[in-house]
Amino acid sequence: MDRRDFLKVATVAPLLATVGAATDAEARHNLPPLPEGVGLLYDSTLCIGCQSCVAKCQEVNQMDLNPADSLHSKNNYLSPFSFNVIQVWQNGAGINKDQIDDGYAYIKRQCMHCVDPNCVSACPVSAMQKDPVTGIVTTDPSLCTGCRYCMIACPFNVPKYEYDDPFGRLQKCSLCNQKGVERIDKGGIPACAEVCPTGAVIFGKRSDLLREARQRVAADPGSEHKYPVKAIGSGEFNKTSIPHYNQEIYGEREGGGCQCLVLSSVPYEDLGLPSLQEESFGAATETVQHGLYRGMFLPIALLPALLYGWLTRRTWLSIGGGKAGNKHDETEAGNE
Repeated sequence: MDRRDFLKVATVAPLLATVGAATDAEARHNLPPLPEGVGLLYDSTLCIGCQSCVAKCQEVNQMDLNPADSLHSKNNYLSPFSFNVIQVWQNGAGINKDQIDDGYAYIKRQCMHCVDPNCVSACPVSAMQKDPVTGIVTTDPSLCTGCRYCMIACPFNVPKYEYDDPFGRLQKCSLCNQKGVERIDKGGIPACAEVCPTGAVIFGKRSDLLREARQRVAADPGSEHKYPVKAIGSGEFNKTSIPHYNQEIYGEREGGGCQCLVLSSVPYEDLGLPSLQEESFGAATETVQHGLYRGMFLPIALLPALLYGWLTRRTWLSIGGGKAGNKHDETEAGNE
């Protein structure tokens, strides 16, 4: 075997071994929901689009107004200036609330605080963190390098980067419990749930929110129901009739589950919520990552490839390739 063939084998073999290591790596299961994990239940049928939740969120989190947008357009999409927004889906004439034909419906967009968050799995410096008790996903700006892997990893397109700031940070909803606010740690509830006048947004443990959502879905349309306001166990209710709900609770299983849940009378896809498999993205991607780096397979595989490239260039220069090669030959000839 000549040198060229040897280098080819030395380069390809570790790469094949790397692929094999990634393939053989044992896939982990989804992380289980935390017993004390908290979140929100958003009921689209109760939302009136008043945007009180948006205004209160900006006030509590001391957010600057977006200078590039007008007062009425700045809340259309998630941004470093809006951690939660209310969007409107419309079909046809858009005159029938929560119906498909000529209908419309509202959807609240914010961090879903996934049970097994992909942003946390993808962050290389652990700036994205999931609280081991509450399950709230937060960012630590002192650790963040601005790589924005979390933005790519999030299936809900939630984290937003401050591109207009030379020292920009990643911004997202933390259920009003990030450093400097810490409402939940102090016994309070997220601002959006506190001010919602209809109970379209309520706060509580994920398990309690799921129980409430299942009761609504299982009830007969037209029957009366006591809808909690602000939070599960608040003692405040709005009594109204049950609409015709989707039979699935969005966030119960999608992507490994979410701590923020959604109920709606129109298809979730129409509201811009992605269709996700039950396996979490973190469970899938970590398998590949750990397989690639287990035993330093990836660095070892790359070393022969770099060596092969360096020797190839050196050989090309030595036989007169380019000006550097000619100068090298002339020098050698002069020495002789």
